[in-house]
Amino acid sequence: MPDHSVPPLYRKKIKAAELPDFLLHIKNEGVTSADLLFLCIGTDRSSGDALGPLIGTMLTEAGYPDVVGTLAYPFDASNMRERLAQELPSGKKVLAIDACLGQASSLAWYQVSNRPIEPGKSVGKQLPMVGDYSIAGIVNVDTGQKYAILQSTSLYRVMTMAGEIVAAIRSVFPPGQEHGGAAADGRGIGPR
Repeated sequence: MPDHSVPPLYRKKIKAAELPDFLLHIKNEGVTSADLLFLCIGTDRSSGDALGPLIGTMLTEAGYPDVVGTLAYPFDASNMRERLAQELPSGKKVLAIDACLGQASSLAWYQVSNRPIEPGKSVGKQLPMVGDYSIAGIVNVDTGQKYAILQSTSLYRVMTMAGEIVAAIRSVFPPGQEHGGAAADGRGIGPR
């Protein structure tokens, strides 16, 4: 007998214009702005992997209080396990956002899902799966030396994609609608 408490797997490759539809799918499951924590994965030391921290910084500056992973305090492979144990409050729905590599035909598209994301998968890292929902931005083509590809990814493309994701989030889950202001230290939420 199938388990009806878990919604069916939703995974889709979409363009930027479809991001609000994906977020509305989350909202239609009863998730509110106050329920969401934005887990923005990546590092500021690589242009291709800076997608998450750029988004985290933009969300924090826009007034979202529940953000983990910013340019000032990235959520990356070096601190992920420790921060997962300390900074993710129970009761929040987590939208995990990360950069990834893909096919040339998918460049600047987004892989969205109502399942966790596997950070570091495209570069062969074994890290914990995170998130209730996920957005993976395809920032470059998956060929050859993956770290070199991420290091040489167009910062303009990454910043454009970060802006598209933040605009979609702001349109569906406006900041300050159901909760207070942002943390003052630029780190998003801290240990609770």
